[in-house]
Amino acid sequence: MLQQGLVLLVAGMGIAVGFLALLAIVTSLMGKVAPRWQLFPEPAPKKPAPKAASDDTAIAIAIAVANSRR
Repeated sequence: MLQQGLVLLVAGMGIAVGFLALLAIVTSLMGKVAPRWQLFPEPAPKKPAPKAASDDTAIAIAIAVANSRR
């Protein structure tokens, strides 16, 4: 009975270690092969944002809008 438990233990641990080793090998191979496929292309460079108005200009516009609504 004890011998069967030990055999089952060794078999289960062997399967788990073998699977993890296979997973590590496949993951490292995919890490080397996947960049060749370019699944995620580089994004296009962004255009620079337009210049924001200065604080004085924004204040002048706000005053003009407020005066026009009176």
